[in-house]
Amino acid sequence: MPLPQGQWPVLEKGWVWLCGAGPGDPGLLTLHALNALRQADVVIYDALVQEAILAWAPQAEHIYAGKRGGKPSAKQRDISLRLVDLAREGKRVLRLKGGDPFVFGRGGEEAQTLVQHGIPIRIIPGISAGIGGLAYAGIPVTHRDVNQSVTFVTGHDQSGNATSSLDWTAISKGSQVIVIYMGMKHIAHITAQLLAAGRPATEPVAIVTTATTEQQQVLETTLGTCVADIEAAGAEPPAIICVGRAVAMRQVLDWQGQMAGEAPRNLDPLGRGRPAESA
Repeated sequence: MPLPQGQWPVLEKGWVWLCGAGPGDPGLLTLHALNALRQADVVIYDALVQEAILAWAPQAEHIYAGKRGGKPSAKQRDISLRLVDLAREGKRVLRLKGGDPFVFGRGGEEAQTLVQHGIPIRIIPGISAGIGGLAYAGIPVTHRDVNQSVTFVTGHDQSGNATSSLDWTAISKGSQVIVIYMGMKHIAHITAQLLAAGRPATEPVAIVTTATTEQQQVLETTLGTCVADIEAAGAEPPAIICVGRAVAMRQVLDWQGQMAGEAPRNLDPLGRGRPAESA
């Protein structure tokens, strides 16, 4: 797959590029990411990076540095300092992260460590699962009839516990659509907080697991029943959770279902009573 003609940046020896690999589907990789893969001497990759993406760097050493909740994984300090050591060895280093490195990906921490140790860096953004993963499920995170705001939150803190620093009441009242990363472990706590803050139990919720891959599954539920429904469905991480009326748009925008021959369930799920183009 040749890159289009142009002046593509060169990954020099001793540099580290921190790159987003997107939410899963290799086709969502950026051209800058592909360019980096072809030049790297070593690729340090996270748990959600697909093997098909790594295959685009056959010349490179591949080092796994995934961190998954509840499973043995490398310590963040060790990962960051490994990047420093590899760069000092004169390697062309590509740090490949699922989604976007600066969206709940610890990319800021790793980049700061590198700069503090005098290592030159380049940042390559990627498509975040909170946007791309939901789009593959047919859920727009913004829609003029539904929301003028969207809030992205993480479901746990550095220790893996439920995030105590979040003001769920303020989030509930201030954002019509809430997108939760890494929230499956603490979904009972999160839903209880949102319900206590006044969100209706009937509010639509979607859980998208292994988003944008062939294993993607989408569970449509409500805020009041999602904990039980997740358990009944056996849904497991990695998952993106979306709370808000935008979830209803999946009834008309489930494009993957339509590609498989399914008819839209509801052409007007928001009950506008007029064609979409008349907005």
